[in-house]
Amino acid sequence: MILYLHGFRSSPQSMKARLTGERMAQLGRSAEFICPQLPASPKLAMELALKLVDGIPPDELTIIGSSLGGYYATWMAEKLGCRAVLLNPAVVPMLDLDQHVGVTTAYHSDEPFEFKPEYIEELRALAVPQVSQPERYFLVACTGDEVLDYRDMVAHYAGAKQKVVQGSDHAISAYAGYLGEVLEFCGVTGEIQ
Repeated sequence: MILYLHGFRSSPQSMKARLTGERMAQLGRSAEFICPQLPASPKLAMELALKLVDGIPPDELTIIGSSLGGYYATWMAEKLGCRAVLLNPAVVPMLDLDQHVGVTTAYHSDEPFEFKPEYIEELRALAVPQVSQPERYFLVACTGDEVLDYRDMVAHYAGAKQKVVQGSDHAISAYAGYLGEVLEFCGVTGEIQ
């Protein structure tokens, strides 16, 4: 089972979420892919995510998280003992997101939503100072990320499987080229049907 967690202002309509879902469908494994629209509240986002994977054994679950979703995926992987794939993950989002407090819009729908000041504290409560079992993590970090510094990611996930992509961008525009490796780490193999 794969739980995909999108980033701040993003949605299940993001390029990476769609490509991952499409590949799972091509493999005949659509039922093993969950990608919810996360609420703006980190606390509510994690409550929803935990509910969606309740009862799934940790060795059968991988959480893929992009940007802020990578921060969430790290907290969940530590809590549940499952694997996580981190796509240009936020390492300390409290520092970056405080400038986004207020009403903003979602990228794929222009729907307005409010990012409240108390959400910064909710983010702080999810902090993982150091991952306990780096072998359960796969980091994909782009040196050309215009939003987050890839060096922070590489340092935070020291000892994990790491793919440092030269150049590219925060969205990982060439994600389709890395998807096979991502799914292999998730334990998803097979021929496209």
